[in-house]
Amino acid sequence: MVSGEQIQKWADEAKAGYDVKDLKRRGRGRPGRAAEPRQVVAVRLTAEEIAALDEGAEREHLSRSEAIRRALTDFVG
Repeated sequence: MVSGEQIQKWADEAKAGYDVKDLKRRGRGRPGRAAEPRQVVAVRLTAEEIAALDEGAEREHLSRSEAIRRALTDFVG
């Protein structure tokens, strides 16, 4: 629930105006990993494979995606 106080703050902010440069600076979605577009690849894994992947990623302080990319790099590299 939004309080009346919060609504008033937003209204005051809108009346004061916004810096267009700040508004344009904000991007949508996830930040890119590189200058060129990336492709999403779906892979089917068992519950056991996902659990092992998540355990390994947590141990290495990586996201699931980072762990998969690292494993793929090791495989092809």
